[in-house]
Order: sequence, then C-alpha cells, then structure tokens
Amino acid sequence: CYKIEPGTMVGIIAGDVVLTVLIVISVYYCASRKRHKREQADKVYMNVRANVK
Repeated sequence: CYKIEPGTMVGIIAGDVVLTVLIVISVYYCASRKRHKREQADKVYMNVRANVK
C-alpha cells in the first residue's frame, strides 16, 4: 500500500476538475457549432436545402 501525500492528492483532484471542465467546454462548443450549421441549412435557396456535413 502506497502512502500518498495530501498535496499530491489535492493536485490530482484539481487536475481532474480542470480537465473535466475543459472537456465539457469543448463538447459544448462543438455541439453549438453543429447546431448552428443545421439551423443555417434550413434556409432554402432556390428550393434546395443546403448540404450539412
């Protein structure tokens, strides 16, 4: 059984929280961009719906 110092444990937990927040922000950013593209694709130009990739 290893002994882990309290400072090391706090660092691990803080790093985990920061990484989780960065992942949440990046997923939100990507999802909002995709939703914006989909909303723009609903605009009709000459009776043809725009392609969304």
